[in-house]
Amino acid sequence: MMGKITKEAALAYHKKGKPGKIEVIPTKPYSTQNDLSLAYSPGVAIPCLEIEKDPEKAYDYTTKGNLVAVISNGTAVLGLGDIGALSGKPVMEGKGLLFKIFSGIDVFDIEVNEKDPEKFIQTVKAISPTFGGINLEDIKAPECFEIERRLKEELDIPVMHDDQHGTAIISAAALLNALLIANKKIEKIKLVVNGAGASAIACTKLYMTLGVQRKNIIMCDSKGVISVRRKDLNEQKRFFATAKHANTLAEAIAGADVFLGLSVADSLTKDMVKSMAKDPIVFALANPDPEISYEDAHEARPDVIFATGRSDYPNQVNNVLGFPYIFRGALDVRAKGINEEMKLAAVQALADIAKEPVLDVVNAAYGLDRLTFGRDYFIPKPLDPRLLTGVSMAVAKAAIISGVARKPIEDWTAYENKLSEMMGYSNKLVRQLTAIAKSKPRRIVFCEGNHINMIKAAVVCKHDGICHPILVGNEDRINRIAADNDLMLDGIEIINHRSITEDVRRDKYAHILAEKRARQGVTYIEAFEKMNDRNYFAMMMVETGDADSMITGVYSHYQEFAQKAIEVIGLQPGTDHFAAMHILQTKKGTFFIADTLINRWPSTETLIDIARLTDNAVKFFNYDPVIAMLSFSNFGADKDGSPLWISKAVEYLHKNYPDIVVDGEMQVNFAINRELRDRTYPFNKLNGKDVNTLIFPNLSSSNIISRMFMDFGIAGESIGPIQMGLNKPAYFTDIEASVRDIINLTVVAAVDAIVSENKESKAF
Repeated sequence: MMGKITKEAALAYHKKGKPGKIEVIPTKPYSTQNDLSLAYSPGVAIPCLEIEKDPEKAYDYTTKGNLVAVISNGTAVLGLGDIGALSGKPVMEGKGLLFKIFSGIDVFDIEVNEKDPEKFIQTVKAISPTFGGINLEDIKAPECFEIERRLKEELDIPVMHDDQHGTAIISAAALLNALLIANKKIEKIKLVVNGAGASAIACTKLYMTLGVQRKNIIMCDSKGVISVRRKDLNEQKRFFATAKHANTLAEAIAGADVFLGLSVADSLTKDMVKSMAKDPIVFALANPDPEISYEDAHEARPDVIFATGRSDYPNQVNNVLGFPYIFRGALDVRAKGINEEMKLAAVQALADIAKEPVLDVVNAAYGLDRLTFGRDYFIPKPLDPRLLTGVSMAVAKAAIISGVARKPIEDWTAYENKLSEMMGYSNKLVRQLTAIAKSKPRRIVFCEGNHINMIKAAVVCKHDGICHPILVGNEDRINRIAADNDLMLDGIEIINHRSITEDVRRDKYAHILAEKRARQGVTYIEAFEKMNDRNYFAMMMVETGDADSMITGVYSHYQEFAQKAIEVIGLQPGTDHFAAMHILQTKKGTFFIADTLINRWPSTETLIDIARLTDNAVKFFNYDPVIAMLSFSNFGADKDGSPLWISKAVEYLHKNYPDIVVDGEMQVNFAINRELRDRTYPFNKLNGKDVNTLIFPNLSSSNIISRMFMDFGIAGESIGPIQMGLNKPAYFTDIEASVRDIINLTVVAAVDAIVSENKESKAF
């Protein structure tokens, strides 16, 4: 469960560094006078004239095709109400951030200080040429209905009021799956809706499109049932007025199959839920507190099928499951609008994803051995990476079929690959892994606890809920360093592995190690002495389960780490080696580089193990590995030394591991340039695929190129080195690693520990 957000933390988050949450960055070179002349005068005149002749060229020469306006007048901001356009700006910036991190869409947030619907409409129309799409946000009902209707009619770009349709689409997908679980037909269900605002009306109309019968719907507002007997109804409410003899929610819900709440907390009682039909479906979507709590609903009816808008309970109906991907698909086919067909396609895609086998990283995020379709999981989790491809592609296809696409997609495989790769130059992977780590914090040992970067990393990880840090070192020195740097160590365990108080633990560890390594000549006395070494001590903590993983390396040498790790933790069954991998996120996508740390001059046998371990690790991070084994020659051109070893390794892998997509040896330019490789060597096993995994012939080359990528700014955020092949999670960071590097590696170590625990085996 997420910790409470304090006023101080929220204000500091928005103010720290550059105020706000989003910024504009250049996408073209600008370092020379020639660059500036192309960017502005005189070069900029040429694309201007091309656009004047053909307005569609704006999609080729400007950001229009990937730019959405998040527009609001601040009249219905979250649960805050009419707080004004300027006061709502943090929300609009936040929406822009979500667009960017989940679907790669750029956003300008536009706060319009205008409540008159007609003037607001004209303002949006006037600025619309700038954008490829319009996301209307936090506009109160009933004005929002007319504003959206007019803009959809009068503009030829996608327009959507997310407060209406976002919740409608996500909850509709949840409804389809909930009905499947309850074994109920949609055209026969009795639906009760509590709330009659924009979202409730949009949800109910979409449910009707899916098959809910109007005669089976009762809608309530703050005054009770919306009945034909009432005289205070606006046009939208009159559409749902019922002739049934029910005046209160309690009367309406008796015998109902489905309750949809978009109202206020605690408006649904346990007695009301008890009165519902068999296998009642309850969507209590009021935020932050639902109409009835998860606990009360299940106490009232153990057979309830339940969803909320909260992240700390199963089945969260969260708009972020929809709008980033709906606009992504619409923009990519240059749709003239977002029609019913596109919304229904998103509904079905979301419903289908929930029924597919759940990825390891999603399972790990919720601390479950296996998350499967059922009462506790019938809507995808927000961090499921399949949403980008699944929903976006479904929406794009629907736009094409329904005739609103101006740029149909012809190669769907290429489009899917583009979607998968487009987020490479961001910290999306780190963010997803961090969310998983925070879901079930593990005990992580920071071996070099008296190093300032280790202490800072531990403090951040504790504060952010990433793990339960354990600092190994002299407590007086650690406390002094922390005090000198204004670091609070509250809640962080410190273990002085050399103190008298740890004699019992050292004795225990020494006995275990001596018994384990007796055949290798290790005596108890020798093992006890080894426990004075912080790395031996930390590894024994992991080996015995006193900790879940460990981080070392800012002082230690990796060769010593490797020797100790093999001695204490050991290698995974079926492999004779272990290796290290770095993940580099670049503008061309995410690349996995191995071996970057352990094996200096790998033999054929070592290269085979490195390839197998890397293939498994890349799959863990939810990528399909396409592996190039690199050298200074191509496909047998040189028949000595490392090219020969690589050639033999590839031959062995092709014969014994045909499912691994790998080829080599090849030079790096042929590996990266698919067209060049396939044209020159059409026989290669990677034909038609873009390489995302590079295995180098020796440690020097892999280490040099990975550091060049990072130090020259070619790569964005990097993660690593990630160890592959040890029996339990133990990680070695680069010497003098930054605090951010240590935190990133800690996140991986924590996720590895979670998945290892769930699988009862090492993750990779």
